Amino acid sequence: MKNKLVQSLGLVSAVFMIVGCGGESNLSGTEELATAIELPANVQAAIDGESSDLTEAQELKDAITHMYSEEGLAHDLYLALYKEQAVIQLQNIATKSEVKHTEAVNQVAQKYDLNMTQYPDTDHPYSIEGIGNGTYPVAPVQNLYTTLYEKGISSRQNALEVGCTVEVVDIDDLNHYITLAKEANATDILTVFNFLRNGSYTHYWAFNDALVGMGVEEGCCQMAKDLGHTACPTYPRN
Repeated sequence: MKNKLVQSLGLVSAVFMIVGCGGESNLSGTEELATAIELPANVQAAIDGESSDLTEAQELKDAITHMYSEEGLAHDLYLALYKEQAVIQLQNIATKSEVKHTEAVNQVAQKYDLNMTQYPDTDHPYSIEGIGNGTYPVAPVQNLYTTLYEKGISSRQNALEVGCTVEVVDIDDLNHYITLAKEANATDILTVFNFLRNGSYTHYWAFNDALVGMGVEEGCCQMAKDLGHTACPTYPRN
């Protein structure tokens, strides 16, 4: 019964995220929606499993709410840019991966009854009302969306570079949050965050390879340097 309730709530929240306030779906049919909420078995098992003790882990609660906005940004931004620059990587990553990432974090928030609308205040009850389609309660995420959208709509190369930037930001944040989850022995949250980071590794290389294919020899490297990396990231290729 619990699993059916979680899946039902997940479907409702996924529909809200994807359709948005205007009622216009960013996906092209029920097949994509069904795929969007079908999480890997180990991730779903971790979410449905025993809860971790987050009594003394407020920063980890904040991490969950932060990543919900950040993964939502990736989904929304990539589809918004795809309307202006038909870069297939943007559409594929948004519809096949970012919807799953957002839903995984959403289910964790449901599990711990976190309110994600007034970050960093995560007091219950659970809510995601009004988040998505370019609107986020986390100020740095909101600013990032605005800045990157303006860059990405101007050219195909810039759209790919925006993808690089989003994935580097995701990985940097998740590296920190994964450490928090380990320190709190929150194995369920750790599983979800590792799932998100592994996806970001794959997305980073997809954008990188597309840039290299266009003749941009450094690929995503410059965007990583702009974000404070001293050298090109050597992320694993999944």
